[in-house]
Order: sequence, then structure tokens, then C-alpha cells
Amino acid sequence: MTSETVFVATCDLAAQLRGRAVPAARLDPALRTGVGWVPADLALNCFGALAPGHLFGAVGDLRLLPDPATALDVGEDGDVPGTRVYLADQTDLHGRPWAGCPRNFLSRALDDLRAAGLRIHASFEHEFMLGGQPNLPPFSFQRLRAAEPFGTELVTVLAEAGLEPECWLPEYGTGQFEITLRPAPGMVSADRAILLRELVRDLARRRGLPVTFVPLTDPAGVGNGVHVHFSLRDTEGQPVMYDPDAPGRLSSLAARFAGGILRHARALAAITAPNPASYLRLTPHRWSAGGIFLAERNREALLRVAPAVEIGGADPAAQLHLEYRAADATANPWLVLAVLVRAGLAGLADGELPRVWPETVTESELATEPSLPGDLTEALAALEADTVVRGWFPEELFSTFLAVRRAELETVAGLSDVELCEKVARVY
Repeated sequence: MTSETVFVATCDLAAQLRGRAVPAARLDPALRTGVGWVPADLALNCFGALAPGHLFGAVGDLRLLPDPATALDVGEDGDVPGTRVYLADQTDLHGRPWAGCPRNFLSRALDDLRAAGLRIHASFEHEFMLGGQPNLPPFSFQRLRAAEPFGTELVTVLAEAGLEPECWLPEYGTGQFEITLRPAPGMVSADRAILLRELVRDLARRRGLPVTFVPLTDPAGVGNGVHVHFSLRDTEGQPVMYDPDAPGRLSSLAARFAGGILRHARALAAITAPNPASYLRLTPHRWSAGGIFLAERNREALLRVAPAVEIGGADPAAQLHLEYRAADATANPWLVLAVLVRAGLAGLADGELPRVWPETVTESELATEPSLPGDLTEALAALEADTVVRGWFPEELFSTFLAVRRAELETVAGLSDVELCEKVARVY
């Protein structure tokens, strides 16, 4: 490797990449035994302060143990040297998984999914605002070209990092762009989501362009979501979600999996949209998530049955998947995917089939469908009240999550919606 430093990192409850750097000459021992870490670091909120009342105090020691498969080289650029980044699991001093580790939380959920004979493939679709852009038409070639060379450089950086970029496009909002990656196995998809955000920020910073993944830059403006596309496969890697004769062409297994997500949706929102600013975006008519329902090709649905192309003989069974639309970049991708998996498994156990609304459904027909929480306080109350969801979490993780969120609420108390968006945008 040509990098002079290695950054060993975790993604915390505020979706911030934090860790420690070591000289490249120390890579081998870092891979073997990790680098030092502190339990209280889990309690950092998005504004950089420790949440009051967290469990850990000033005691305890952990290790950040790098996963070699996550190695990512951020190349040198002018006077800026290159760096190698590793995502890490948090362990005790014997290498045993720590209960507060978000990555371990996802790992255990994926283990239970495999025990049920299933695998998940996913892709996190990111939207963000890039500053310094002229006011050009949405989705236009003009806007795409005006963002050059940033766009081409970003796609190149992602491809060279092995993240498999799939689509780069100018979006609807002023200065808004979207980048998608190819679907990947569960843990890989969440790791890539974390790394993608950092690569976008790093490139924008080096090019002197402000960038933010904040859910809303302006309460009256267009929101930035992180839509989670996912499909289920059996142990042989074959798709299991397609039934041409079922509503939405969803197999019974896929529908029951979706039903679990719908049933626990109000609690899940606290995990997948965990910032006070998140709920300014999650309102009807924003194409975010206007209600807790499952529908074909409907961008107001919490769960959307994504379209399957049949042009040129393409196989719909291999393409059919669901899209969860109530997530944003203030959420930790490991936690997001883990709770979707856990809720889906609960749905499989319950066996209840949800209604699949057709593409032709009207707003009046959906009026009786339940709504997402109206703000973070309501979402946290729903999370605490849902004993099933609470049961998925170790106490270290659950109580610290609540402490972090409440500390963020306290920090922004009294701000106007405009001030809230501005403050959160500076973080994300």
C-alpha cells in the first residue's frame, strides 16, 4: 500500500465515521489486535457532545478490530496524502463482540436470517445537495454537465474503491444529486453505504464544494432520503420474492416479511429517521413516506414494490424487490438494515399477510392507513412502547441510542424549523 496512514473506524449512533489512525507501518499489528476504543464513544451525539446519563462513564476499554474485507484506499490528491480506511467491529480485550457495537447488531440479525434459510441483498440509494451549482432544470443534461468534473470523478472514485456505482443523476431539488450502488449482500451493502457518504464528502471538500446529506436543507424545500432497496434469496442464492399470481406479484414469504416491517413501522422510524430534522421530511406529498402501507410503484408508500423490467426478455423474478422509504443519512446503515431484517423475521413468524395496494390506489382510499410519527419525540415513544423491537437490542445499545437522541433533541430545543435544518446540515 502507498498510503502513509490507516484509519480504523466505526460508524456510531449519529451515523458519524469515527476512529483512530495508525502509521501504515503498524498495519499488521492493527489488523491482528485492533486499536483502542472507549465504550463512552458510543454516546457521542451528532453535534459532538457526550449524551448525559449514558451507561459507561469514564471506565472501560474496547478494541476496534478491522475487517480486512472492508479495506478502502482513498488516493492522494495534490498535497493531500492517501489513506487506507477499514471498518471495524467493536470487541472486548479478548476479541469477543461487544454488545454495544452496531455492526455486530447487524451481524447477529443476518445470522438469524440465515438460520431461517434466507439471505438479503440490498442497496442504499443516497440523495444529497451539492453547493456551488447553477440553478438549472431538474434531471437535465445541463445540470449533469454543470456539475463536472465532480460527477465523473465521484463515479471513478467509487468504482476504484470497489463500491460498484450503478447510477449518477441530477435530482429534483436545487443542487440535488443521487448516487446508487449495485445491490450487494447484507453486510457489504451497509458497509458500502457508510463508505459512500465519506467518499462523497471527501471529494467535495477537496474540490471546495459544500455538500450535505441532511434530510432537508430548507423546510419548504426538497428532502434527501436514503431509500433502502432489498430482496430476499434462499441458501442457493435463488430469488424467493416473486409470485406472478399474487397481489403485487409478491410471494407469501415476501408479503409476510413486509408485513412485519409495517407492523413495527412506528418504532422502526426512530432508528431509520433518528434526527429531529428527519420528521420535517417524512410528511405526505414529499415523495418520502406519506403513510404506513405497502403499494405497487407508489412513492408515498413506506414500502414500495419496485418495478420489474421485462424488456428484452428480462426475468422479473430476479429483479422484484421492496424499497423502504423512511430512512435518511442521519441513520446508521448497520442499524437500519438490522431492524428491517428483524422486523421481517417477526413478520414471517406472525404469518399475517398485509394488503398490497395497486398502483391505481387513490389518496382517499389510503386515508385510513396509519401514519408515521409526527416528530422524533413521538417516534422514540413508539420505540420504547414496542416490546418486540426493544427485545432485539442489548441494553448497552438501546439505552445509549435513547440517550443520544434525547441529547440531540435538547440541543435543538427552541430552534425554528429553518434554524434546525441549517444546524443539522452543517453536521451531515
